[in-house]
Amino acid sequence: MNSLTLRKRLLIAESELNRAQLAEEWHTMAEDVRLVAGKAKTISTVALAAALLVAGLVQFRRAMSARAGQKSSWWQTLLQGAKMAVTLWSQFRPPPKS
Repeated sequence: MNSLTLRKRLLIAESELNRAQLAEEWHTMAEDVRLVAGKAKTISTVALAAALLVAGLVQFRRAMSARAGQKSSWWQTLLQGAKMAVTLWSQFRPPPKS
């Protein structure tokens, strides 16, 4: 076997190794991108729920200060709390599995 044939075979083998390494790195990178996207989705869901909670609390305080002269019934307070709990539950519960 002459040196050119041997060199050609070595270059082909090296090329196959590089191709396999590139495929592995691509797979790893794609998996990392999926993980980051999942974490970003989770963070955005939590941020949205927190914003809704803050907005609900601000609205509740405004309503309470608007009625400062009036005494609200325990039934109205309970109903408002239940509405807020339902809103929070719908935001924090896990999404249905498909």
